[in-house]
This record gives sequence, C-alpha cells and structure tokens, in this order.
Amino acid sequence: MNIAVLRSRFRSWGTALAAGSLLLATACSAPRAIIATGKVTPQGEFRVGYNQGFNVATAPLAKAGSAVKEAASQAASQQKVDYTDATTQLQAAALAYILDPVQPTADLSIRYGIVPRLDAGFKYAFGSYVFDTQYQLLGPTGTPENPGRGAVSGTTYASIGLQFATQRAKLPSLPFLSDINSVLNFRANRNDLLIPLTFSQSFGPEEEIGAISYGLVYAHSWVSYGFAPTKIYNGSVQVPELPLQSRNFSSFGGFVNLKLGYRYFYVIPAVSLFYQNYGDYALLNGQSTSLSGITVVPSLGFQLRIPNFTK
Repeated sequence: MNIAVLRSRFRSWGTALAAGSLLLATACSAPRAIIATGKVTPQGEFRVGYNQGFNVATAPLAKAGSAVKEAASQAASQQKVDYTDATTQLQAAALAYILDPVQPTADLSIRYGIVPRLDAGFKYAFGSYVFDTQYQLLGPTGTPENPGRGAVSGTTYASIGLQFATQRAKLPSLPFLSDINSVLNFRANRNDLLIPLTFSQSFGPEEEIGAISYGLVYAHSWVSYGFAPTKIYNGSVQVPELPLQSRNFSSFGGFVNLKLGYRYFYVIPAVSLFYQNYGDYALLNGQSTSLSGITVVPSLGFQLRIPNFTK
C-alpha cells in the first residue's frame, strides 16, 4: 500500500474516531477493557486505536434504588436537610458511582514497539490519562510481512502488561447524581494500576488476520474523597464536613477478546469481568458504609496498524 495513501486514510479514520468518541463518552473512568493480544507491537511499528465500552457494576446499581433517587430530589430542593438514614444512603450511592460507575467508557490510544519484545502506549479516556507497557513472554516477534521463526496460524503468544491511570473523579451526568452532589458537595480523585496476563492464538502468521486472546487481570485502586455540605443539620447543629479520606482496594478478574481483520485494520470485540471488595468508607456524622460487587465491561475496539516502512 502506498505510504501517502495510508497516511491519508489514517488522518480520515482519526478524525472520524475522535468525533464519534466525543459523542459517545459521557464521563471519565479508567479503562478496564482488555483488547490486547499476547503479541506486543513489533519494534518500530505503531498501533492506533479507539475503544468503546460500557462499565456495568453491581455496587452502584444496588445503591441507586427509586427511594434513593426520590430522597436526592427532595434534599436538593430543600434549604435545610435533616441528617437521616436517607442521607447516609445518598453518600453510599455517590461513593459507589465514584468507585465503579455504571456508564459508557471510551478511549483513544497509541502504542509503539520499543524493542522486539517490549512496547509502550498512552490512552486518553476523556478525563483519565493512562500510561501502559507490555512485555512479550512467549511467541515470535516478526510481522505479517516478515514472519518470525515458527510463526504460523495457531501460534501461541503470551505477555504481561502494566497500566497506570490517574484522574480527578467525578459523578456521571445523571439527574439524581447531580442532586446528590448539590447536597453533599462531593469531591474525589483516584489512581488505578492494572496488570493483565494475556495468552493468545494467532489467526494466520503473526496475527495477519487476527487472534483470540484470554487471560487474568489484577488491579489496585487508590481513592481520596470528601464531603463538604452546607445545608445538612443534625438537629440545630450543622453537620461538619468530612475531610479528604484515603482508601485503596484490589480487583481480580478475567477477560476474552477476538481480533479480526487483515494486516492493517482490525475490529476487536471483548468482555472483561472483575470482582472487588471496596472495603469500609467513613461518611458524615460519624457514619460508615461497606461496598463490594462484580463488574462486567463489554467493549468494541478498532485498531489501525502502521508498519515500519523503513525495514
């Protein structure tokens, strides 16, 4: 393929993906969809991608019943709010959505092959900034144009990755969450570390027409949060704010994805499953809450491979 033509197509695809992602991304969240295969980006090559997914977590769904939504609406319309069990439930719902939101997720990514078995990349997830690297443990390191020794259809690859994401967390743009925030004046930030162990079988030599991948994931998250309400009272006394609290928790999961295409462009449907015990969290007025749950992350990705034309 002519280099000028490939560059022109890349610019067109990039513009379309950026426009589509702005329409589909509604809130920031560290990406947890695993769309990588066991084969890392070959040395000197680039991979550019867009991924659209949906984070479905049981913890916020359990905390956001109709009674909580009604309580949020009523509290937002009042000048003075008495501290009750409903106020505790509002805080638990806000925390659940920050820890593991139910929302669409989207990210743009770029990766580069540094040396034969190591690549690195950056993702922008519309509020979350993600840096990651991947080291290939098993399998040849060639390309579809220049396959490595033993590279045939069905070849097994394996790799281990490391992903770090940082963001100033905010509640998704949902009406009842806006009501909760107006009452609680909630603020938070978080950092996330993700370590996937990936195995894959190639379709064609060196994943020329794709691959099927699967593996295990360990994740760890650090969260800081606080509440600074101005109209919540315990009797005649205003409830003091909760200064920033720091918590951390681990997640464990697995994933499977399917990479389909030919040489330069691939479509990647994927699904990841996580379990996490978020732990105990301090609330206003000396209260606390405990959270745990399962998260499912289905996604659909698009990947453009840019070969090393100088080789």
